[in-house]
Amino acid sequence: MSAQQQRRERERAARHSLIVEAAREIAETEGWAAVTTRRLSEKVAYSQPVLYSHFKGKEGIVAAVATEGFVELTAALRAARTGAADPVAALKAFAEAYLGFARAHPALYEAMFVHRTTLEFATDDSPEILKTAFAEFLATVAPLAGARDTDTLAELVWSTLHGLASLDGTDRLRPDLADGRLELLVNGVVSGGR
Repeated sequence: MSAQQQRRERERAARHSLIVEAAREIAETEGWAAVTTRRLSEKVAYSQPVLYSHFKGKEGIVAAVATEGFVELTAALRAARTGAADPVAALKAFAEAYLGFARAHPALYEAMFVHRTTLEFATDDSPEILKTAFAEFLATVAPLAGARDTDTLAELVWSTLHGLASLDGTDRLRPDLADGRLELLVNGVVSGGR
């Protein structure tokens, strides 16, 4: 690759990052409805055709933002899991990290798990970061699974955490019972493995 091609690739990558960052910023401050190609064009000072050369519409932009989110979530989940003293403490720390991430980054969480994107989940063609994120769920529940199928248990824990995050994020749950809900989740996973 020539020096000129390398420069073009670096410039393209920088534009891509700038667009993703701008979309995320708009979504976090004003919601995803405010993220339009026109609005992004104005914010990053590139024409709409330049945006379309990077992304196939809003779904592609949301997928790029979501991919960044999975990198961040995976790091937070891994840190919580590996920083715990035992498997039960790891599950609790993991759940707290997941719910804390959703609470701290509501628009990012929405891009990852609510909006339609071009990302494929649970297939051989899934992006590697999605597989890596799910591997954190597997690593967390495996020591507690007992005779249960680890993949199914991981999906159940993920589904439960997603439900809690979604309901909490829309103020549907009583905040004073958050610790109790988390304790019931952990106890249910632990006692079911015996």
